[in-house]
Amino acid sequence: MTKLRETLVPPLDPAGWREGLRSMVTPGIAIAAWGVVTGVAMVKVGMSVPLALLMTIVVFAGSAQLAVLPLLVSGAPLPIVWVTALLVNVRFVIFAAAMRSYFSQLTWKQRLFAGYINGDVGFALFLMRFGGAPERGTTFQWGYFFGNATVNWASWQVASIVGILLGGLAPTEWGLELAAVLALVAVVVPMLNRVPVLAGVVVTAVLSVATIHIPLKLGLVISVLAGVIAAVVVAPAHVSKSAHAKRAA
Repeated sequence: MTKLRETLVPPLDPAGWREGLRSMVTPGIAIAAWGVVTGVAMVKVGMSVPLALLMTIVVFAGSAQLAVLPLLVSGAPLPIVWVTALLVNVRFVIFAAAMRSYFSQLTWKQRLFAGYINGDVGFALFLMRFGGAPERGTTFQWGYFFGNATVNWASWQVASIVGILLGGLAPTEWGLELAAVLALVAVVVPMLNRVPVLAGVVVTAVLSVATIHIPLKLGLVISVLAGVIAAVVVAPAHVSKSAHAKRAA
């Protein structure tokens, strides 16, 4: 077990680990609420408990899971399901590129594991904490990331498994759709502190409403892709403007 941990996890500064744990406690509550809703939703649409458990552990992406559930229910072709999940999660390519300099010293197994446990809120908190750090790739930063990600992963998995196991007992009158929206809002709002992220969210939101009637939920695919493109286009201009403002100051 120790050898496996050393293979997947780099040396961690205990102080960084503890700070990362603390930083995710409050967001972890919203993530847990979202996890319960997702677990219940998987069972409610007819997915078997073993398959739902496998999906939540392997996929570990609530937005992708919720996005593909309506497609699975409607009998959409598997390529459509795969492309939808891929596009919903393509934002992690941007996340990974932004964090690359902090983890480039690690082995490919450690980077792969870090990619698996990375999450939206963890990414936002990590860059808020170390975005301006002159030194990158320190044991303190790794400790913060893995401490943060541990709470994120555990909150999601425990809550999602509870939702799966108790899903059949939850009446539809409980308004699970509203709970899902509130949980998503609690997760997304703290991330809207950067112009590129805000641009991506606005474009995605507007297009998702405009394309809601497109069959097979393809409007969601279009909206997410457009939002990612908007964020990518806005990011360089925003960075350049920020750098110019710093030089002027």
